[in-house]
Amino acid sequence: MNKFEWKKHSKELYLPKQKPAIIEVPEMKFFTIEGKGNPNSEPFKKNIETLYSLSYAVKMMSKKGMTPEGYFDYTVFPLEGYWDLDEKGRKLDYLNKDHLVYKLMIRQPDFVTEDVFHYAMDNVNGKKKAIDLEGVRFESITEGLCVQALHIGSYEGEPETFELME
Repeated sequence: MNKFEWKKHSKELYLPKQKPAIIEVPEMKFFTIEGKGNPNSEPFKKNIETLYSLSYAVKMMSKKGMTPEGYFDYTVFPLEGYWDLDEKGRKLDYLNKDHLVYKLMIRQPDFVTEDVFHYAMDNVNGKKKAIDLEGVRFESITEGLCVQALHIGSYEGEPETFELME
């Protein structure tokens, strides 16, 4: 069986064009973690490390003799996230990244179950004691009808892309 590559099989979801487009985002499974603060901070970096460690633990299961039902080889999905501002940040007339709140997530293949999630948590906990697994969740998320566009440039230029999307 060939490796499932999201860049080839899920282009409409993961490789948007610069021109805004309306898409339907189906239910998908994710490992998620929530946080707040500047994305250049150490806690943000640790949250990303946690999600990737768990995602790679699932990917490598078959090499350790654990092959869940429906398992297939695949490329680990990219990091995704939801962003917002806390109440104080919303009152400012400029973007203060210290007031960002976020949910980071990495999509998981359909064969991932609660048992596979717990395997990954135990695996990472046993190998990487420095990784904080507190707050990590396994959840199904359905976005439904969405507008997406590829933003090229700095974060400060994102409002222009959002205006196009509106």
